[in-house]
Amino acid sequence: MKRAVRPVVFAAAVGLAAVTGGALVAPADSALGRFGSAIGLGASPAAAALPLGAVGGGTIAPMLEQVTPAVVNISVLSQAPQAENPLLRDPFFRRFFNLPDQMPQSRPQVSAGSGVIVDARNGYVVTNNHVVENAQEIAVTLKDRRRLRAKLIGRDAATDIALLQIKAEGLTALPLGDSDRAKVGDFVVAIGNPFGLGQTVTSGIVSALGRSGLKIEGYEDFIQTDASINPGNSGGALVNFQGELIGINTAIIGPAGGSVGIGFAVPVSIVRSVMEQLREYGEVRRGRLGVAIQDLTPDLAESMSLNGDEGALIAKIERGSPAENGGLRSGDVVIAVDGRPVRSATDFRNRIGLLRVGTPVQLTVVRAGGQKSVTVRTAR
Repeated sequence: MKRAVRPVVFAAAVGLAAVTGGALVAPADSALGRFGSAIGLGASPAAAALPLGAVGGGTIAPMLEQVTPAVVNISVLSQAPQAENPLLRDPFFRRFFNLPDQMPQSRPQVSAGSGVIVDARNGYVVTNNHVVENAQEIAVTLKDRRRLRAKLIGRDAATDIALLQIKAEGLTALPLGDSDRAKVGDFVVAIGNPFGLGQTVTSGIVSALGRSGLKIEGYEDFIQTDASINPGNSGGALVNFQGELIGINTAIIGPAGGSVGIGFAVPVSIVRSVMEQLREYGEVRRGRLGVAIQDLTPDLAESMSLNGDEGALIAKIERGSPAENGGLRSGDVVIAVDGRPVRSATDFRNRIGLLRVGTPVQLTVVRAGGQKSVTVRTAR
């Protein structure tokens, strides 16, 4: 069966939609996200069970009581795209067949997703870009059933992150953790709004780190988890057992749109960088160094007398670029950015691409068998 990687927003094309207490009541022929894939509530999710005694008393209920008020349900009203015959745009054709001058109106579409309050004082809510893409109206429902209109501050398609703002008293924010310290096997919970039903918690572990090549978005460095993630979980929280946000749930692999235990979350290290720029500029202003890079393969590492194959090989440097001005050379192998190890060329691209324009960055490179520290300032 062909693998399908899908964003997990729950969408329904409707004439009239009822939203009660954050749960979207959708018709039986509702569709999944931007791909129109059929979903079935009768599908059997691959739920991960936590071993008894994994936490004190065999329960994580006290932690969830603190965390869940920070996770919200998001309802988005947009216009569903309609396929149309190009001939209908021809005035002569319309007059000849006595068709009305007005083009048929597209149907309203209501989609349900999730979000995370990350700043209680200012009411900032992080979600996925694909949840609010083409939105005409955005409504946020809190756990206490308050329903608020949200303002779109900015969105970034390359990382699939968007920032909203709501105005309310008594909000609860979810503290940001350190996704770089996450390890395969760490217990996590996914919190969101699957199928528009309302807030739901599922459990699992970190299945893999640094997943890329899924062709979901431009910057891919996903946390993979087997905590059940379903349509409507988009923009929801992936939380560790310390009650910290380590990722924003984004996509699943599933043959029919349901969970089969392979879900993906944008790590909070990326979310934090994007969120700060969206808050300040309303967009992400990415820096660049002016280098062409490639993965350090085992054969290349052996030919260069390097230990291991982690790092990014600089294959080419643009003339007059920040990289050239900073002293980088072709053949350098970047093994760390600001002291953090670089796993691959994709990892290096993600790190640099998420830095603000004009940010100085310290690169640790291997050159001629020795290590060298080079400071380069990113440019637009």
